[in-house]
Amino acid sequence: MTDTSHDRLLIIDFGSQVTQLIARRLRELNVYCEIHPYQKVTDAFLTEFAPKAVIFSGGPDSVMREGSPRPPQSVYTLGVPILGICYGQQVMMHDLGGRVEAGEHATAEFGRAYITPTEDRCELLNGWFMDGSGREQVWMSHGDHVAEIAPGFSVYGTSPGAPFAITGDVKRQFYAAQFHPEVHHTPNGKTVYENFVRAAGFTGDWTMAAYREDAIRLIREQVGDRKVICGLSGGVDSSVAAVLIHEAIGDQLTCVFVDHGLLRMNEADEVVTMFRDNYNIPLIHADEAELFLGELDGVSDPETKRKIIGRLFIDVFQKYAGEIEGAEFLAQGTLYPDVIESVSFSGGPSVTIKSHHNVGGLPEKMGLKLVEPLRELFKDEVRALGRELGLPDSFIGRHPFPGPGLAIRCPGEITREKLEILRKADAVYIDQIRKHGLYDEIWQAFVAILPVRTVGVMGDGRTYDFACALRAVNSVDGMTADYYPFTHDFLGETATRIINEVRGINRVTYDITSKPPGTIEWE
Repeated sequence: MTDTSHDRLLIIDFGSQVTQLIARRLRELNVYCEIHPYQKVTDAFLTEFAPKAVIFSGGPDSVMREGSPRPPQSVYTLGVPILGICYGQQVMMHDLGGRVEAGEHATAEFGRAYITPTEDRCELLNGWFMDGSGREQVWMSHGDHVAEIAPGFSVYGTSPGAPFAITGDVKRQFYAAQFHPEVHHTPNGKTVYENFVRAAGFTGDWTMAAYREDAIRLIREQVGDRKVICGLSGGVDSSVAAVLIHEAIGDQLTCVFVDHGLLRMNEADEVVTMFRDNYNIPLIHADEAELFLGELDGVSDPETKRKIIGRLFIDVFQKYAGEIEGAEFLAQGTLYPDVIESVSFSGGPSVTIKSHHNVGGLPEKMGLKLVEPLRELFKDEVRALGRELGLPDSFIGRHPFPGPGLAIRCPGEITREKLEILRKADAVYIDQIRKHGLYDEIWQAFVAILPVRTVGVMGDGRTYDFACALRAVNSVDGMTADYYPFTHDFLGETATRIINEVRGINRVTYDITSKPPGTIEWE
């Protein structure tokens, strides 16, 4: 639970796959919120958290099943507004005296649906049904349905499969919707959240300027006069964390930048220059390219590559960090999705999305305490904080770059020759994207050098050089992705530049695989 002076909204998670989207919508409205699984939300938790409003998420269960997820009954006596979403609506109706029935073919709804209003009106739907069609598109995903609303509730919207699609007890400010307003398939869903938080009295004081002040205060309280080390990758998360911590404690922070020889062209120099020269942050540049490339020599299996890189990173980081006398804390760029995904919803290991540990067990191994100043933020909020801290847009807007670096963009055996070719090709590709004004439209773009050579003709001579694949995708969170629809003119121009400017490549392809079934990276 976060120590914050801001009004807080509690999201009780009943297992929906899109619960994070609720939090994102609220953060976009400058409302501070936290997601907590229903098992952890006890009477004592509610007293300590003291929410100004509560949202019940959706979920895959049925309220008619014995032992299905429930909030504590005390949530209904807090005297704060509550909004139930999908399963959350069914929970609210069931708990407060309504009735839910098992899904039947005629009442189940999955996908796009349309809500029509009743004669009654409520403030939750201000700004709805305004386009003249008399209905609103929403996204449904329910089998069970509310068959009888709880006492005190009225109906404000219906759909073919949900006669009580939107209900509310205006006196208690309890509202419930069978659809999902948080997903983009409900085009006017944001308005529902705007109306709800306005009715709850939130002032929208969750800003990056306010977060910056709070974070600096908390870092100083946690660290005191002791020293902190930060594993700096050059990525956005670790960089923003480092600048924020340095602002809080100055030269008590030392960054360790492990250069494994698998970075993009000029990347190591850019990172060192920005942090050592522009920000005057104490920085150890651990140039260990020979060590990493030596151990990767002859290795082609992608998992083996990752394990070698991970093991060596820990060893190298520990070696240099051990030279910093008196260090008691390790700084990490942990983000809120990492924190959420580390918590198993049902309490069993089989449903944990991933075990979160940014630096592979180093805190325990080195006896260090963690400083994680970004653990309440989503990725877009980290970028906003970076701007607040004065980092240049050209840096904080960079595309994601994997920890193993170019190793996983070089399928098959890694050689210094192939890495040099890959760096040059990637630099040309990114330059093309920037020249055409497309960089900020794309989630991630890169070149992969393929483990095949192809015959070509250049001038009057025969060539036998490598082929490469261009990759560019759009995504919200990296979990799914679609390829970016470049024009043929762009692709032709880019292929010509790469072949002309990069010796060693004579064939260029474009990867149009979406995720799934493919992954964003090649290995």
